[in-house]
Amino acid sequence: MAQEERERIIIPDENGDEHLFEVLFTFDNEQNGNSYMVLIAAGDEEGEGEEVDVHAFRYEDKAEDDLNLFPIETDEEWDMVEEMLNTFSEQEENE
Repeated sequence: MAQEERERIIIPDENGDEHLFEVLFTFDNEQNGNSYMVLIAAGDEEGEGEEVDVHAFRYEDKAEDDLNLFPIETDEEWDMVEEMLNTFSEQEENE
């Protein structure tokens, strides 16, 4: 089965260097009203038994091509993101 094309975004680091990421998934949390985005570096492929660095951010979608990303700072938010990532991973394995 062919893998569907993921959305890609460019995120500059603290030195101004741009890095390309693929969006694994986004989700909204109704309890806190925030939106979250889970990413991997473009080119990092999830292989059988291989670990891939996953990055997560809280985000605000200001305009069509204008995202504001914010670091996840609380343990509660990290726990929620990890739970969503586990669900996503299980769904990917079942497909």
